[in-house]
Amino acid sequence: MSIMTLQPPSLAGCILRVARPTDRLEEVVAFYRDGLGFPELTRFADHDGFDGVILGFPGAPYHLEFTTARGHAAGRAPTQDNLLAIYVPNARAWSRMIGVMGRRGHRPVASFNPYWDREGVTFEDPDGYRVVLHQGIWPV
Repeated sequence: MSIMTLQPPSLAGCILRVARPTDRLEEVVAFYRDGLGFPELTRFADHDGFDGVILGFPGAPYHLEFTTARGHAAGRAPTQDNLLAIYVPNARAWSRMIGVMGRRGHRPVASFNPYWDREGVTFEDPDGYRVVLHQGIWPV
């Protein structure tokens, strides 16, 4: 009897959606949409007791989804190391993003992991989750 090597299923062609609850839906959406520039793809109301907004770029294989559930408190981020890392290859685009965040009233915070402070800037959203804008490319 031979042992077969199991191959993981291919994720090629799939879409990754990061879904997160919030108690401050419109403030969180404004942070990611107006501050970071993620377009609003759709929103929904009273979908089995949930309201939500999906952000992302049309055709991109990733989305951010923020939801609020009636009668349920989501609370804040459990740690300061809950973050999204966004690699911005173009230095000018990165500088513009930092400027937009500042003009919208978002101030940088020190990263929990000092690695991110060396080549990036960290911001905290209204729920305490963090976003690192890393200037450079992901060295795949």
